[in-house]
Amino acid sequence: MSLTIDITGVPAERLLFAVSPLAELTAMLHVLAEPAHHPGQRDWAVETRSALRPELAEQLLEAEFLWRASQADFLLPGHPEPTLAAELDRVDLLDDDTYVTAALVATCGTDRLLLGRPSPLRDAPTRERTLDLAYARGSRQASFAERLIADPPMVRARVRRMLEECEAVFFAAAWARVLPRLTADLRRKNDLLARRGVAEALTAVSGAIEVDEHRQRIVVDKLQDTTTSAMGDGVTFLPTVFGAPHLIVVHARGWRPVVQYPVAVADHKPAEAVPMESVRLRLAALSHPVRLRLVRTLARGAHTTGELASTWSLSAPEVSRHLAVLRRAGLLTARRRGRYVIHELDTEATAALGTDLLTAVLR
Repeated sequence: MSLTIDITGVPAERLLFAVSPLAELTAMLHVLAEPAHHPGQRDWAVETRSALRPELAEQLLEAEFLWRASQADFLLPGHPEPTLAAELDRVDLLDDDTYVTAALVATCGTDRLLLGRPSPLRDAPTRERTLDLAYARGSRQASFAERLIADPPMVRARVRRMLEECEAVFFAAAWARVLPRLTADLRRKNDLLARRGVAEALTAVSGAIEVDEHRQRIVVDKLQDTTTSAMGDGVTFLPTVFGAPHLIVVHARGWRPVVQYPVAVADHKPAEAVPMESVRLRLAALSHPVRLRLVRTLARGAHTTGELASTWSLSAPEVSRHLAVLRRAGLLTARRRGRYVIHELDTEATAALGTDLLTAVLR
């Protein structure tokens, strides 16, 4: 599974590395909404929440669908500006149809709902289906969707005022703290892009990103099967401190593709990218009851194929087939001792499976 960005004919200068105040504020708001995703920011989230006046806290809760499960496209700018005010000015230039559609895609959790359909502001069936999905997610979400459809200018102005208050209450101080790290990362990435080329620059962004130079595409290892295009425009890469461990890609039709990627914080590196295929192979390998029995035995010590066959009353060829699956999944190691091959469980890989799975699905 992967998300693919077609970069056929896109020159290197249209791969833009930049910082975005609005994108980093969005990452902070996501931390406040989902602190369990960001254990390194838990203390900041608790302190920040306690400092919010009750009215602002309620407004953030009301609008958190814009950044909790996914981010509305207009919150990750393809053409960043140096200040939050300037980026909000750009958002204000969007027409109501574009803004409302992007907001409701994030609110209702799927772009299939609106893909290729008229705006819910203009099409009754789309509007009805949108509200059905919003109601299924709860009364607060339904109320937000209803007000957005009924009076877009009012809701847009309310969201902007709320984000401006966030800047005064907590964002300005946090932005000043992280901006030097983001700027330093930009210098490194732009230097790599200029000296070593697109492939090395994007590999440095994340181990979950590959550049297929022959087919001229960027492949992001995410739990998605999606293709988008950067032709005629380009791709924007936004470093984030508060967004870690997520690797977020805006890829909706009509929007410039944007990749928000985590950078190192202090002495901590971003979590290593775990290939989705590795996680899938390990889960599949452990789904078979015979292989689970073999793993149980190998967890207690190294064994030969014959010993495992004897322990579980299986034939040696059958055990060999199951061991091969476990080895391909990276759960076993093997070493030769004379005429015998000794199989051992890779306890570190097995123990990390839960963490690897969570890292892969949160990416």
